[in-house]
Amino acid sequence: MSEDARNTIARLSSEFRWERGSPQFWLLVDPDRVDDPEKVACAAQSAGVDLILVGSSLLVEHPVDEVISRIRRASSLPVVIFPGGGGQVASNADAILFLVFLSSRNPRWLVEEQVLAAHKVRRSNLAVIPTAYLLIESGGMTSVEFFSNSLPIPRTKPDIAVAHALAAGFMGMRAVFLEAGSGAVNPVPVEMVKSVAEGTDLFLIVGGGIRSPQQAAERARWADAVVVGNFFEGEQNLALLGEFVDAVHSAR
Repeated sequence: MSEDARNTIARLSSEFRWERGSPQFWLLVDPDRVDDPEKVACAAQSAGVDLILVGSSLLVEHPVDEVISRIRRASSLPVVIFPGGGGQVASNADAILFLVFLSSRNPRWLVEEQVLAAHKVRRSNLAVIPTAYLLIESGGMTSVEFFSNSLPIPRTKPDIAVAHALAAGFMGMRAVFLEAGSGAVNPVPVEMVKSVAEGTDLFLIVGGGIRSPQQAAERARWADAVVVGNFFEGEQNLALLGEFVDAVHSAR
């Protein structure tokens, strides 16, 4: 694991010091949508990706632990679980985003999944990163909106996103994830990312609907980590990973 990634995980778990560093590029791997995790992991390492997220709204074929093992065989990058539910816990990752779907009003995603997963997370000995998950309107229904039965925050209402992020901080969470959703038509608006960055000290993660280095860089001016997943599920786009990484790393 790189020292920067190790420091990020440490700061966001037990040793978080309310500091922000240079923006990072995180690659999201959906276990059921990536045919060759080893190839993706090799490409990510070569391109300078900072961290790999693993998880999905719906898993049918490939368990999270299996895919993490395959990633680890091909790279030394840190692997963090981005769980779509309490069943996506695996002890062979470095950390887990302990998500609270704070923009939802569905108790299953606000507390029930977290309680059901709590013992499993403790036994895993993973570094735990308490993270507020905010779903942002993207121009069409995404998988997470469908499966969670949760309305997204309107993309024209950055004040609502800031209010949720502030509440997350007051509740003791360490990070906030602004998510347009898998396969989003539009990414989270830059103005909303800026508003949340200026309105809270939480580590700010942004993902969903980002399809170009320019879009990634625009959000990395304010976000601490930019996440891209769907765009790299087709192997033809893996050659562009380096451009995305460079755009994010040089955004500010």
